[in-house]
Amino acid sequence: MIKLPAFEGVRILVVGDVMLDRYWFGEVHRISPEAPVPVLKVSRVDERPGGAANVARNIAVLGAKVTLLSVVGDDEAGVCLEKLLKEYANLIPLLHRDSSISTIVKLRAIARQQQLLRIDFETSPSHEVLHAALADYRIQLPLADVVILSDYGKGGLAHIAQMIQMARDAHKPVLVDPKGDDYARYAGATLLTPNRSEFREVAGSWRTEAELNSKAETLRTGLQLEALLVTRSEDGMSLYRAGDVQHEATHTREVFDVSGAGDTVIATLAVMMAAGADMSDAMRIANRAAGIVVGKLGTAVVSREEIVQDMQ
Repeated sequence: MIKLPAFEGVRILVVGDVMLDRYWFGEVHRISPEAPVPVLKVSRVDERPGGAANVARNIAVLGAKVTLLSVVGDDEAGVCLEKLLKEYANLIPLLHRDSSISTIVKLRAIARQQQLLRIDFETSPSHEVLHAALADYRIQLPLADVVILSDYGKGGLAHIAQMIQMARDAHKPVLVDPKGDDYARYAGATLLTPNRSEFREVAGSWRTEAELNSKAETLRTGLQLEALLVTRSEDGMSLYRAGDVQHEATHTREVFDVSGAGDTVIATLAVMMAAGADMSDAMRIANRAAGIVVGKLGTAVVSREEIVQDMQ
């Protein structure tokens, strides 16, 4: 049985693309006369931190200290996101405001617990703001035990290769949640955490477990990673290190919503590693946390107490 270490003294730096997740909940009783689409009568609106902001709040709820460095627009959504983040006592948001962009918003329309539609609002931040954020990263780096770079492909991590090198030069473990098919920019990271579809996009498909292991090891060595963690939905997750492959099966439970599960995984990994756990134990606990969070609606969080209860 794994014993959870203390998280209170842990300090994590999260950098990446933040967004505001908005949910419109309501009921559908008719089809629109204007087009063959359902008419949602909204009865409730919910707002939650998304993207890298969801990673940060997962860390905060686990009980660790976290600093979140990112860029938002100078708009209502940016103000709302910052207000939501300030509700967490051990979360420090360092959000650079860029008047030339809109804060990323993902709007979901939901009826009877089913998502009807998602609408995205997004623009890439300016070079000037990204340079200012990089200067803040240089200041915050020595204060962190572990660094998370949460890439959602929205332009906030234009300097990610430089950030990884700076973290390695400072002897700080750097965990990356990747996006897209250009993994060369993640070279030198301590740990990469693609999901199954993201890994397939880069490495190609496989037919057998042996072929998957071979592709994972090729990618890991090619990028000079200490480890590669592939999350595989109902097939659990697999950790690849030099000369070692460790697989952790999914803890059976009803899957309600997988959105944000990757955020919970990398947040839990970072907190465990920063608290002194080895990567194998960190993966096992992250797997449990992921199993809990997919049973919740929307981008959600998992507390230390929930993990402890799940382990009993």
